[in-house]
Amino acid sequence: MAQYLLSVHGNDEQYAAVPPETMQEMFAAVGAFNERLQSDGVWVFGGGLESATTATVVDGAGDRPVVTDGPYLETKEHIGGFWIIDVPDLDKALEYAAAGSKACQGRVEVRPFQAEPEA
Repeated sequence: MAQYLLSVHGNDEQYAAVPPETMQEMFAAVGAFNERLQSDGVWVFGGGLESATTATVVDGAGDRPVVTDGPYLETKEHIGGFWIIDVPDLDKALEYAAAGSKACQGRVEVRPFQAEPEA
């Protein structure tokens, strides 16, 4: 089995334009998708994130950490939420990503985790 990150991408303006009743439908669909991942035994972790405007960046590469407000990247889209799943292969991860994309009505990026180095 391999673990994959399914990340939901969007922007604050896009979500602000969604009518409240549609947003509630999306929340319900995502909840049902979460339950499916759990019942299928592939759920590792998942969650939604607050707006990118709440982000804080820490750069500890120098002598002292530098802490700045705001997202690290200057981009219109940010990660709004994610799932970590444990599935046999990329094809299965893509199947779940398609279902997650439908539930949250947005694009989902699929990325494998690096394999553990051999001891």
